[in-house]
Amino acid sequence: MKRRGVLAVVSGFSGAGKGTLMKNLLNQYDNYALSISMTTRLPREGEENGREYFFVSKEIFEEKVQQDGLVEYACYCDNYYGTPREYVESQMAMGKDVLLEIEIQGALKVKEKFPEALLLFVMPPSAKELENRLTGRGTESADVVAKRLCRAVVEAQGIENYDYIVINDDLEVCTQELHSIIRTAHRSVGRNEEFIENMRQELNVLVKGEK
Repeated sequence: MKRRGVLAVVSGFSGAGKGTLMKNLLNQYDNYALSISMTTRLPREGEENGREYFFVSKEIFEEKVQQDGLVEYACYCDNYYGTPREYVESQMAMGKDVLLEIEIQGALKVKEKFPEALLLFVMPPSAKELENRLTGRGTESADVVAKRLCRAVVEAQGIENYDYIVINDDLEVCTQELHSIIRTAHRSVGRNEEFIENMRQELNVLVKGEK
């Protein structure tokens, strides 16, 4: 029986280290596929189209929405973000564990369409550490940092909708923990219904054969 991949949705406060965590996971393990989101925001320094994001205009993004070409989409800090549907479904069918790094609004929409999706929320060890990370990366103004902290206050109210939290204090420890959670998810009853039913049928055959 071919194993279907797990859809792991990874969210977290801006500055919690989601991007670094995803890169480390991909570097250490070979069965993951990182879904590249589409966005209308401008690239940051060093970002490339098709690597970190697909950077598109608002018009192109809205066309994708009309074509039902996105698993989910949401507006965050005045920009659209969305997940292309075709890539996600094809990678899972091939047995790859697909990682979606998206914010909380999008994560809940994914859960509606993919009830079996695994929702993971990445958190820093403290609120002060979150502020330090946001200011330390030096890519945003003080006003934007303040806006992201206010957004974190709102997002903190929705963490209960997730399956697991992962505390990103030590990168290596956090990476191993995340990998372990996803691997364990492959053994959930809901993801093994076909195997369970086959086992029932085989047991019935054995029992009938012994009579």
